[in-house]
Amino acid sequence: MARLALALLYGAVLTACGEAAPEPPAEPAGAGPSAAVGGGQIPTYERSFVFAGFTGDSILLVPWMMRTSARPDSVMHEAHGWLGRRGTWDAFYSERWSTPPTRAPARVLPYGAMRLLVQEEDVIDGIIFGDGSRRLELALGEVEATWGGPRGETIEIVAGVAYLANQRVPGVIAHLVRASVGSTVPGGDWALLVSGDSMRLVLAADVEHGGEAEPVYRGYADVGSEERLSTEVRVTWTTTEAFPPARRDVPVAWRLSTEDGSLRGELRVVSSSMQAGAGPGPLLPVRALYEVTGDVSTPDGAYPVRGVLLHERR
Repeated sequence: MARLALALLYGAVLTACGEAAPEPPAEPAGAGPSAAVGGGQIPTYERSFVFAGFTGDSILLVPWMMRTSARPDSVMHEAHGWLGRRGTWDAFYSERWSTPPTRAPARVLPYGAMRLLVQEEDVIDGIIFGDGSRRLELALGEVEATWGGPRGETIEIVAGVAYLANQRVPGVIAHLVRASVGSTVPGGDWALLVSGDSMRLVLAADVEHGGEAEPVYRGYADVGSEERLSTEVRVTWTTTEAFPPARRDVPVAWRLSTEDGSLRGELRVVSSSMQAGAGPGPLLPVRALYEVTGDVSTPDGAYPVRGVLLHERR
């Protein structure tokens, strides 16, 4: 599935044409712009672009996370970007803003130091951060694998390149699209794990940890020329640590398994970026991004993996 080489600078398109920009893809299943009116339900849309590439023996991680909530009188937006390398994390972008109601609340918009490159039908080809002398760009290339989930989510494995200063780092991008509305709770934790060019694995939980039901993970593996889907992956916290700012314990090591043994693995934290959110308490929201390392076994073999894992409690 190809992405067009020619793209438009999204910020310029919106400035010149307002709502005349191309219509976004169909809204994720279970939510739509009218849902905010019926019964006070507020649909929330999530899009994540997660880059992983290698520079020598080091991994370079660039997660971008965007979220919009369609309220009756406005659309609330938030976007966050991180750079992880050499065991440290830089939260280089974090913005929240609002726009008037729109027929396309799931559309990702540029704001401040974040610009977007798009092609027809709002397919994003690039994300650019520029703030003075600081510049970081993600360029999305060919879609190498794609899956759909039971909640209407979409996951793509995309060839990508990160440009940091004068450095060009090829790698892979996981693009996750999820939505929730009404009684449909937000999706849970996710991870992108890579083993060179041999294997890429995306794990995504249907709900957050700590709720009435234990989360069920789906594993989406791109192994060479084959795509494998594991519909029920158990992700067990084997070690936790206290995170006092949120008054919660957070995981720092995990075990992966499936009932039929087709997927097994162990992960542990190399570095982390954690942030407590605001709330009535006593337990506060938390968002933790981890660089992880470990081993994963599939029917195709055993793979040493590195990557990024998101843990979130809202």
